[in-house]
Amino acid sequence: MTDGKNGITYADAGVDIDAGNALVERIKPAAKRTARPGVMSGLGGFGALFDLKGAGFTDPVLVAATDGVGTKLRIAIDTGHVDGVGIDLVAMCVNDLVCQGAEPLFFLDYFATGKLDTDTAARVIEGIAEGCARSGCALIGGETAEMPGMYPAGDFDLAGFAVGAMERGTDLPKGVAEGDVLLGLASDGVHSNGYSLVRKLVEVSGLGWDADCPWTEGSLGAALLTPTRLYVKQALAAVQAGGVHALAHITGGGLTENLPRVLPDGMGAQIDLSAWDLPPVFKWLAATGEMAEVELLKTFNCGIGMILVVDPDRADALATVLADAGEVVSRIGAVTGASGVAYTGTLL
Repeated sequence: MTDGKNGITYADAGVDIDAGNALVERIKPAAKRTARPGVMSGLGGFGALFDLKGAGFTDPVLVAATDGVGTKLRIAIDTGHVDGVGIDLVAMCVNDLVCQGAEPLFFLDYFATGKLDTDTAARVIEGIAEGCARSGCALIGGETAEMPGMYPAGDFDLAGFAVGAMERGTDLPKGVAEGDVLLGLASDGVHSNGYSLVRKLVEVSGLGWDADCPWTEGSLGAALLTPTRLYVKQALAAVQAGGVHALAHITGGGLTENLPRVLPDGMGAQIDLSAWDLPPVFKWLAATGEMAEVELLKTFNCGIGMILVVDPDRADALATVLADAGEVVSRIGAVTGASGVAYTGTLL
């Protein structure tokens, strides 16, 4: 039906509904490969359904987490290397969930931009699907928001939302005691925290994102965009094996701020900084900014992306479980009866 007028359309205002529909169709195969027991419906509806009994839970407690990628996204946008930031987005959420003892079940994303570039958005969301597949959770929904005037040309923002579950009474941390052993799992680089400082240090160095990376092959930008490591399946295997009292995801605040979050009041930790080698990226960042070690430790993960607090009698067995799952494991210290984190040895 028409009244003969040829007036202004939504597309004239800068919102392309057809492009949004094309994006949904393109990402459906990526989302479909993340399907897992419990998924009842996925993309396309007003909401997504998930059956906890279908996922195998009897008396579940839900756990939720939300996060973003931070200013690492600025490097991805400026270099055009956007394929890995979706993995970062998932990792920042699901690595937090397992610290509560929860199994990640499903994930939703929010992608916002001024003008939708279908290819860029699809590459990002396909990365999200990859992160979900690696961590055993389903990508069951999300939102693509095209908002003219809100973002400069080419820019976009990301947020992620993950929901997990555990059987009642199995939540972590639990049973942390003085003398518990700290097992550190190696990171895959800077992960997704501290990038405002990273960008400042790159500026100080005078290098561009396309310059040869000073510590490895390829460009500087590509090296700094190495995705955050996913610890989900490995950490859950250790929890299932028994003897894990707590897990700490080493994100913003570094080792100094994150480990105390899972320790009881009045307890702390002693960490031997000589127990692992500081990865080259952190050596370069520290040298470029003439950073003090204390600043490095409270800003970056410094090569340890996850810490497990474990029963001393189970430490060797759990280290084997984790190594067999592909982790590089270091025995980095122990829980103490004094608050705070104390360090011995040196990183630099």
